[in-house]
Amino acid sequence: MAQSHSSGSVHQTEFHAEHHDHPDLEGMRTFGFWIYLMTDVMIFGTFFATYIVLRGNTNGGPGAAELFELSGIIASTFILLTSSYTCGLALLAMHKGKRRALIGWLGVTALLGAIFIGLEMSEFAHLVHEGATMGTSAFLSAFYTLVGTHGLHVLIGLVWMIAIMTQLARKGITPVTRRKVNVISLFWHFLDIVWIFVFTVVYLMGVS
Repeated sequence: MAQSHSSGSVHQTEFHAEHHDHPDLEGMRTFGFWIYLMTDVMIFGTFFATYIVLRGNTNGGPGAAELFELSGIIASTFILLTSSYTCGLALLAMHKGKRRALIGWLGVTALLGAIFIGLEMSEFAHLVHEGATMGTSAFLSAFYTLVGTHGLHVLIGLVWMIAIMTQLARKGITPVTRRKVNVISLFWHFLDIVWIFVFTVVYLMGVS
């Protein structure tokens, strides 16, 4: 009897040791993403501060009021905010275990993000055609750096989202793909929040 009790204690000790040696990797990876997100907050905070300081340094060239057309920017804003809503619908589908709906809503989100990128590239091309390049003034250098960095993040998010959709189609909803969907959702909502600040500080305050 004592031997049985001793054996049970040994197995229990081994179980706890094994559990201790194999931490929650998915949780650790999510925590690592939060750390990355905090660095992104600092980067965008620096770019916003730089833009606010330099927005009046136009070097005698056109300023925000002369360059920006709010109609196109409002359309871009609506599209990006709608993509945040469809990303939320993708999360709901995942929690319900609906793989096809999850992939479908992620696809819609990616499509809206691609349209946003297309509109932003069209805006940049128009500005360059008007002679408002990155080297024209400190104001435009700060503008292209801030808005372009946000656009680059959206593009990275699109590639990332497509890769997750491919993995979902092959492996389904697993702990790994669930974590990846949660992370891309956080990333996408973060980009929407940053864009709201861009829209307010750069465009609305610029044309007012």
